Amino acid sequence: MLSNISSGFIDNCSIFKQSCLLCNTRNSQSGLCPACRRSLPLLPAAHCPICAEPATTGDICGICLRRPPAFDALHAPYLFGYPLNAIIYAMKYGKRLELAGTLARLMAEFALKTAISSDIVLPVPLSKERLAERGFNQSAPLAQAIAVTMQSRFSTTLCWRKRNTVPQASLGRAERSRNVRDAFGVKQRIDGLSVTIVDDVATSGMTLSALAEKLKKQGAKRVDAWVLCRASFPKT
Repeated sequence: MLSNISSGFIDNCSIFKQSCLLCNTRNSQSGLCPACRRSLPLLPAAHCPICAEPATTGDICGICLRRPPAFDALHAPYLFGYPLNAIIYAMKYGKRLELAGTLARLMAEFALKTAISSDIVLPVPLSKERLAERGFNQSAPLAQAIAVTMQSRFSTTLCWRKRNTVPQASLGRAERSRNVRDAFGVKQRIDGLSVTIVDDVATSGMTLSALAEKLKKQGAKRVDAWVLCRASFPKT
């Protein structure tokens, strides 16, 4: 069960006891009925402990062995698949902001199950151009839900995106790395702090790694990356 403070925050983000977003069942807590919640694609228990890529074993994957990301570990409760991807797309591109509370509660419930804590929680920032186009940062409510659950500091101003990069979804692995290289800035030293960075979806993890690298250069002792969904990325 969520703590009172977490429940209060998440329920204020959505219509409590609303109809299910997927099947329209009435009185569905935070927008999903029990059956539809069970249909969400869980991340397999066997996955890389660093990048969370699904695998046949729980060993570190070959990519992380060859080129470790700058973050220490990626945490995700779900795979990027139906029906969760449809809800994320509706919020992100359809500007269905009322869906943010449902997604934030899923993230808070996941955070509550872990023993991980951080000194500060940050959403991955958007560029000024992307923020103006979209009108909101879809990662912010997820990050705030984690911060409330961890009882950690939440900030949207510590880091920023220096330029409007090409959407990562349209690029291959090598192109993704070049696209986000030196794309972020961090405003001040954070020596000795544990930091959590939050995005909605991770595919290659390049964006999260680029931000984590800048945070560590400013003194962060540990950076955990959190996403709601982990998408699988082609190995070739």
